[in-house]
Amino acid sequence: MGKKVRLQQKVETSANQDKSGRGKNYRKRINFNETREFTKSALKGLPKTSGIYIMKSKKGDILYVGKASSLKKRLSSYYRANKSFKTASLMEKVSSIDCIECESPEQALILEAALIKEKKPKYNIALRDSKSYPYIEINKEKYPRIVITRAKKVKGNVYFGPYPGVKILKDALNSIRKIFPYRTCSVLPQKACLFFHLKLCPAPCVQKISSSEYLSGIENICKILKGERKNLIEDLTNNMKKLADKKYFEEAAVLRDKLLAIDVLYTGRPKVHEILALKNILKLSSLPLTIEAIDISSFGEYDSAGSVVVFKDAVPDKRSYRRFLIKTVKKIDDYSMIAEIVKRRYGRLKKEKKPLPNLVVIDGGKGHVHRAKEELELLGVKIDLIGIAKKNEEIWFPDSFKPLIIPKDNPCLHLIQRLRDEAHRFARKYHLLLRDKKMKEFKKQNY
Repeated sequence: MGKKVRLQQKVETSANQDKSGRGKNYRKRINFNETREFTKSALKGLPKTSGIYIMKSKKGDILYVGKASSLKKRLSSYYRANKSFKTASLMEKVSSIDCIECESPEQALILEAALIKEKKPKYNIALRDSKSYPYIEINKEKYPRIVITRAKKVKGNVYFGPYPGVKILKDALNSIRKIFPYRTCSVLPQKACLFFHLKLCPAPCVQKISSSEYLSGIENICKILKGERKNLIEDLTNNMKKLADKKYFEEAAVLRDKLLAIDVLYTGRPKVHEILALKNILKLSSLPLTIEAIDISSFGEYDSAGSVVVFKDAVPDKRSYRRFLIKTVKKIDDYSMIAEIVKRRYGRLKKEKKPLPNLVVIDGGKGHVHRAKEELELLGVKIDLIGIAKKNEEIWFPDSFKPLIIPKDNPCLHLIQRLRDEAHRFARKYHLLLRDKKMKEFKKQNY
């Protein structure tokens, strides 16, 4: 879960944060004394986003775990004058509060439930067994279905809960279902339904998955709901290593992707969420943890230039950027210039046995992508490849006849656009540098 940092006189963020204040495991700790003023100043640094908070005693014992849609508002409420007797009693014993920012309320729900079941805090009171609260029900069929219900009705079925609300519970289950698909249909249909095509159900109805493999996924879901995240991560990690040792790399990659997705549930890394969504929408062969984008900049008779920009975990890695002076193409020919950069960039990575990117984005349409693919094939290099055409922001694949249209408000499109725009900026910057250098040489020779 990452290292927590003890704070003195102010709220500080963990050491692995970026300049924006958001790190891979973004969390804060508030240590306070008996003065109300100190607490107020500490609360000012808290985010207004959803997350969980862990209240601890002087000895470090966990007293209470709670979730909030706004950490700042929720924790501020504990320091109002009109507290209840129960809250006042709790706060007298609290010496520090750990705050973990989550990407969404449903993620906070999952993490809160996991920590309560794992740590069993003294002041957490379970919801009463009432019909007004929803439960998760897993039945005892050969291929168990998972549904939300209001009461424990069927003997032998497995129940989790109760939970505070249906909507947030549905959202939480949707997040889990993207990692471990399961069925929700009351009767197995005769053919695979829409959920199979959305990768939310493994389609046991048409024998797309064995009973043992399906049950394994259900067991993993139960571990999440029970708060047994450590066991789940250890089991998946061990299985991934065994598959890799046996050279079943594709199967090992599937488990790796699941481990990363589980990390999203428990640590709140929106960039990873973005990466997972991009893999699904583009149907990539692996998670695009490293993405490179290529662009060309040319103007009239001046030397043409190209760029390769690199994003790691959906964040620019400027130390890995590379710029290219076009050497073999003497006229304005974008296709040939793209081919030259692809040949030089990935030929060198192959020669030096350095890691290849998971995805390459070309600033251009069908023709640009096809030419880049031809060059990769000549190099004997396999990399997922797409192009983005400026006119309608169409996404082109090397062998497709029609482009993929991603909705304009989709974060996946925004990520691709950021890559394209950054490659364009970097290529243009280098091209202007070359042009200015040539102009200075011209003036020096003629004046």
